[in-house]
Amino acid sequence: MNEIKTTQRERELYRVTLAGSFVNILLVVGKLLAGVMGHSAAMVADAVHSLSDLVTDIIVLVFVRISGKPADKKHDFGHGKYETFATLLIGVALFIVGIGILWNAGGQIYRFLTGGQLASPGYIALWAALFSIVSKELVFQYTRRIGIHCNSPAVIANAWHHRSDALSSIGTAIGIGGAIVLGESGRVLDPIAAVIVSLFILHVAVKQLVPCLDELLESSLPEEVEQQIIERAEEVNGVSQPHKLRTRRIGSRYAIDLHVRMDGRQTLFEAHEKATRVERKLKETFGNDTFINIHIEPVK
Repeated sequence: MNEIKTTQRERELYRVTLAGSFVNILLVVGKLLAGVMGHSAAMVADAVHSLSDLVTDIIVLVFVRISGKPADKKHDFGHGKYETFATLLIGVALFIVGIGILWNAGGQIYRFLTGGQLASPGYIALWAALFSIVSKELVFQYTRRIGIHCNSPAVIANAWHHRSDALSSIGTAIGIGGAIVLGESGRVLDPIAAVIVSLFILHVAVKQLVPCLDELLESSLPEEVEQQIIERAEEVNGVSQPHKLRTRRIGSRYAIDLHVRMDGRQTLFEAHEKATRVERKLKETFGNDTFINIHIEPVK
């Protein structure tokens, strides 16, 4: 049953990532052509941003398959950390893209302020930017929904990468539109909008990296989740005083280590049955793939 659920999860994650990859391929080619034909440096930069999305799609496709492998002799807790590592790579890629856009836009603004000329884009670049905004926002919504449904940090992170591309295209569209409508004096709108978008991209990158680093550094699960674990354990009759709770996340799965107290006069079989009931309740709440270790302490 667990293998079936894991396979279904992998299929959903692959389906949504492949869909995003297909859109990214179209956008990379389309934006590059529009940037060259429309004489728009901003659109060429946007094409590079879409190319980074395509790279992260490939990362997700590779690491989701690896993370879905069952536990083996060398990986007693499975391969979930590979998905976390993929999330780290995506976050770093986002951060690098944000820095790159900020640096490039800053250079254009400096050139304009010092009397330099900025390129005048054509309408083909504007239409490409508008198409990118709509298509990438749709891909973001679809990818994020599947990522949340499958509890996949890597796919959720990839969804935000799609959103960052849509926001980058908004900045590009504003800049190109401003340059077309206002003429030479309005061309600086392109790099100004790009600076604003780059700061948002950096913010999203940090939001993705912080929880990812927390997991890699073995941070505990949120306080509300740990409280829920204690409440589930206390629901079993004969189980009391859950304590020494230790938790962590392994990819999309939880690992729980818990001490409980039981009547020391009962048989070992009875104590085992109650511990099994606690384990069953926790798996019903957090998933059958949850790693659970329960230590029983006898009381008189």
